[in-house]
Amino acid sequence: MKKTLLSAALCVLHVCAAVAQEKTERLDSVVVSASRADEYTPVTFTTVGKDELRASNPMNSLPMTLNLLPSVVTYNEGGTGLGNSAMTIRGSKGSQINVTLNGITLNDAESQEVFWVNIPALASLISGVQVQRGLGTTANGAGAFGASINMHTAFVQPDPSARLEFSAGSFGTMMASAAVSSGKLPSGLYFDLAMNLGSTDGYIRNAHVGSSSLFAVLGWLSGPRSLRLTYLMGQQVSGITWDGIDLEQYYKDRRYNGAGEYVDEAGHVRYYDNQTDNYIQHHVQLNYTRRFEERLTWVNTVNYTRGDGFDEYYKMNRKFANFGFPSRYSGRSDMIYRKLMDNDLWVLNSSLRYRTEGLSVTAGANLSWYRGGHWGEVLWARKAARNFDYASLDWYGNTGWKNETSAFVRAEYRPLPWLTAYADLQYRTIGYRLHGADDDWLEFGAVPEDLLDYTRRWNFFNPRAGLTAAWGIHKIYASAALGHREPGRGDIKENVKGDGAAIEPERMLDIEAGYELRTRNFSASLNLYAMEYWDMLLETGRLSSSGYAIKENVPRAWRRGVELCASWEPLEWLRLDGNATLSMNQIADYTSYVPYEDYSATHPVHYGKTTMLMSPSVIGMLRVSLRPWKGGQFTVDGKYVGRQYLDNSLREEMAVPAYWLANLSLGQVFSIGEKKLGLTVYVNNFLNRLYYASGWRWESYDAESGIIHTGIGVYPQPPCNFMIKASLYF
Repeated sequence: MKKTLLSAALCVLHVCAAVAQEKTERLDSVVVSASRADEYTPVTFTTVGKDELRASNPMNSLPMTLNLLPSVVTYNEGGTGLGNSAMTIRGSKGSQINVTLNGITLNDAESQEVFWVNIPALASLISGVQVQRGLGTTANGAGAFGASINMHTAFVQPDPSARLEFSAGSFGTMMASAAVSSGKLPSGLYFDLAMNLGSTDGYIRNAHVGSSSLFAVLGWLSGPRSLRLTYLMGQQVSGITWDGIDLEQYYKDRRYNGAGEYVDEAGHVRYYDNQTDNYIQHHVQLNYTRRFEERLTWVNTVNYTRGDGFDEYYKMNRKFANFGFPSRYSGRSDMIYRKLMDNDLWVLNSSLRYRTEGLSVTAGANLSWYRGGHWGEVLWARKAARNFDYASLDWYGNTGWKNETSAFVRAEYRPLPWLTAYADLQYRTIGYRLHGADDDWLEFGAVPEDLLDYTRRWNFFNPRAGLTAAWGIHKIYASAALGHREPGRGDIKENVKGDGAAIEPERMLDIEAGYELRTRNFSASLNLYAMEYWDMLLETGRLSSSGYAIKENVPRAWRRGVELCASWEPLEWLRLDGNATLSMNQIADYTSYVPYEDYSATHPVHYGKTTMLMSPSVIGMLRVSLRPWKGGQFTVDGKYVGRQYLDNSLREEMAVPAYWLANLSLGQVFSIGEKKLGLTVYVNNFLNRLYYASGWRWESYDAESGIIHTGIGVYPQPPCNFMIKASLYF
């Protein structure tokens, strides 16, 4: 199958090579096999190869690169691919998507999120990615509760190579990268090194980003043994953009961002230049793989991740008392302060796989330990004495500790040449403790009893089973899986400060059934899914004692839908691809609690059966790819995302309107001796549509009039913009 620029053949299962590899499987690829699906695994997935990743727009973070996959919706807060990006898969948000790199989780243990801005230019570093929709296969780390993304860097290049790239485009965006690989040397040693630098001014004000990443590998591969040391560093300084803008401001100036805005003593509007998010993260992985004869393989990986970062703010009119100032300081003042965090994650996982022609059995265990610290520092207060000792302030500080032990056994058995039976059993035990003062604990005259002090252990059993039948050009599969998800740090800390019932883990039963057809130049698939939830955690509007929204368990909810994919290559130079998702994403019985204007109480509003927030019922994509001449490529694609509600009330005024946008790219590869020079132009949103892709809402209840006042904030996306990339391979 000829390759195109990230063609929407991503929607078709690119796993045909797995059959050919069964007897000649590379030792370095076994590192990620424990959590990956192959051609006969009865789960729903899409695999994206290195060439497709390299051909994508270099401006894009990994979520934006995967935007054309089935059931995927993405957006970027600052309007470019750099900066904070987010994605949902089947409506499942980031904290419900398990992300692994070489089998090691990248999800933050406490929030369960992956902050993609902290790992820039991933698409240029990894060798491939598999996106599993639904619960998928057993995964290490944070439990998949809607989807999983499995990335790997594990493949050894056979020959030396090097790559240089430079890109520039709209909004002052520039990207530069360089990579070199030794290939496998006669001694079995090899090394890979890649560096990336990126910067952008961003589409909206204060959406600037400066980022860098470094990837290095030193390995040894000889006969049945492999030893590999991997280092990945990501660093970023970006303007704060997560507040978005209210809808009224959007129609006045859609590039406005109020982060850091203040009024000086002369009454002039100013902006604080260092209203930023800062983070650096280091990942170190050591892997040892040993094959015993041809059937038994042992894989071991030790990982250490270190993260350090802070957000810096200028805020007007803040109470001295809320920041721990001495009693002689009363009233309010403008302040500059930081919210800081650091974390350490240690992981050990080990798996043993036994494989014959008709049977594959993998068993493994995963151990992890996490510590995350959170604290605040005041840097300056307008009305404080010039020589005030800010280090003496005791504002807040809390620490979370989380440990996890999980074990799994997974088997695929082929009793008949056309039939594969699959079973996957996982047990997880998670311990979590949170202790200390939160950032608002002084607001209402805190006493020692107000300190966070939460300890909990959860034990989960997650079974999966299914069947696949494949004959000729046809394949059908069906599976059922049970999953659990523990609450995140944010869920816990606001809940324990509230008056509601204690939150419990979420449960989900995922049922998948699909059919695939593959011929030489045509492929199509249809997948039906039912993701049935019990005790789903949602913001209902109830408030904590400090006025923050808390989450509560909703007894029943579901996501049910159909995913359609097709790819047709009628001519050598023409390819058509498309996918569509039609779904119902509903809560069985929902009551919203609207806060009073003074936050003294809440007013209940019952909606009954309703649609989940940020879960479009229609998502679609169509792509046309042309290769009109040797080395030339032209693609045009369109993406449609249906209406998304900003809360669970099903109100039209609380929704992101449906949008459709189109992108195109034009590239040419020139051969210069043994070198190759590639030039590509990317034009995003070439129809120049003005839209916003996500947002938030607020509401308050006027007890005197009985009126509910509402408003929304949104994240504007840019109009037509471009990027030019030059690549040199040798």
